[in-house]
Amino acid sequence: MKFDFETPPDRHFTDSQKWQKYQGKDILPMWVADMDFRCPPPVLAALHQRVDEDVFGYARPTQSTTDAVLDYFQNQYNWKIEKEWILWLPGLGVGLNAVSRTIGNPGDGVITPTPIYPPFLLAPQWADRELITSDLVLEENSWEIDWDAMEKAIKPNTKLFLLCNPHNPVAKVWRRHDLEKVADFCLKHDLVLCSDEVHCDLILDDIEFTPTALISEEIHDRTITFHAPSKTFNIAGLACALAIIPDSKLRFSFARTCRGIVSEVSNLGYAACAAAYRHGEPWRQELLQILRLNRDLLLQFVKDELPGIKATPIEATYLAWLKTEELHLDDPIAFFEKGGVGLSDGRFFGDARYVRLNFGCPQVTLVEGLRRMKKSLNTL
Repeated sequence: MKFDFETPPDRHFTDSQKWQKYQGKDILPMWVADMDFRCPPPVLAALHQRVDEDVFGYARPTQSTTDAVLDYFQNQYNWKIEKEWILWLPGLGVGLNAVSRTIGNPGDGVITPTPIYPPFLLAPQWADRELITSDLVLEENSWEIDWDAMEKAIKPNTKLFLLCNPHNPVAKVWRRHDLEKVADFCLKHDLVLCSDEVHCDLILDDIEFTPTALISEEIHDRTITFHAPSKTFNIAGLACALAIIPDSKLRFSFARTCRGIVSEVSNLGYAACAAAYRHGEPWRQELLQILRLNRDLLLQFVKDELPGIKATPIEATYLAWLKTEELHLDDPIAFFEKGGVGLSDGRFFGDARYVRLNFGCPQVTLVEGLRRMKKSLNTL
């Protein structure tokens, strides 16, 4: 391999949110969705070059940065987007809050399938919208949207559908036929569709990814797509993301919500984004190999060595959704923290029966984390 995915970077006593949580404790952090891999060398080189320019005033994307985005979308997804469709954001959490405030009025509904990444659940409530949820179902080892339940859940004042594709935390890649149903549902109920596709370059199985906006011309014009290099290239801390909004009225409304409130992207964020999209593909391909090995190791270990825990399918991302219900633990997070592993609490995603484990790390770290979980279970 050209790149080092084996040596754990020492993130103790750094500004890492992930590692600061357990600072001074013998607990491996395997919770928040950032990877313990050094970011791609071309990104590091671009950052060093930008730092050497010595001046850091307010930034706007250069034409070269914009072209990197346009070329990436054309090459990766066969989606010809226009420069005018792009609105730059410092993060997708910001985007979810902005879109919840943009669509509809206070008291209107926002619908999303659960479990789901916590900002999907928090942003509508913070925007004084009514959060409407419907549980995903696990059928024949595949997560599915329960469309009968969605139809029963939706209310006349619902204005916005929040989709995550690939879906965090269940690691499902929605197929074209799934997205067609999403599109039909939105058109039937006159909903704006917001599709968070931040994990779409981390598909581990041989599954074709389709941007939701490309399902049909009708849905294209009522879709807000969120994208970022942050998860794929492990640069979330550089705070650079984008909203792609083809419809001019929808784009203006979203921009008006952001005006004066949402901070600008930094010089380094733009530099990293352009470098990742231009030169990060060889690194990404090796990363996918590592994540597949980690995924397979984790699934086998859970099956063989962690009785009472069930892993659900992992088609994409570096996140495992683990069902702990059979263990009858009052507090699974505290239980595993006591054993030396820090996981994400399923309650914050909408399902307390689960925990989420981040396997985006060198294999030696993953093996140690799983060993500690096994040791914890042996105490029951």
